[in-house]
Amino acid sequence: MIPPDPSNPFALFFALAIVHALADFPLQGGYLARNKVRSTADGRSEWAVALTAHSLIHAGGVWWVTGSIWLGLAELILHGMIDLAKGGGHFNFVTDQLLHLACKAIYVILLAGPWAPSFLSSGFSISLP
Repeated sequence: MIPPDPSNPFALFFALAIVHALADFPLQGGYLARNKVRSTADGRSEWAVALTAHSLIHAGGVWWVTGSIWLGLAELILHGMIDLAKGGGHFNFVTDQLLHLACKAIYVILLAGPWAPSFLSSGFSISLP
């Protein structure tokens, strides 16, 4: 995949939203959906592994689209925190999704603006055949 041109913020956000939808729905599956929530997990270790795995899938998607390992790491942490709070009953599904998309919007602002720190675009890149 060729990452979207950062000078086209809409394309970048659209790509991040697509990857988010793929990671949150078909790539999540029943096991991760059930076990990433502490109250429905099969055990404490199952919960930690499932929440981390789910967040890693999202982090990989952000890294893949943006080419920035730093934004991938930010996604790993932020996605996990948002899902932890949702699983704890602090907000509903719609708020959860809006918070995730707000993170993507922030990534776009960080990458697409003239103020974009150069370190965000540096690091490892993922290219698939």
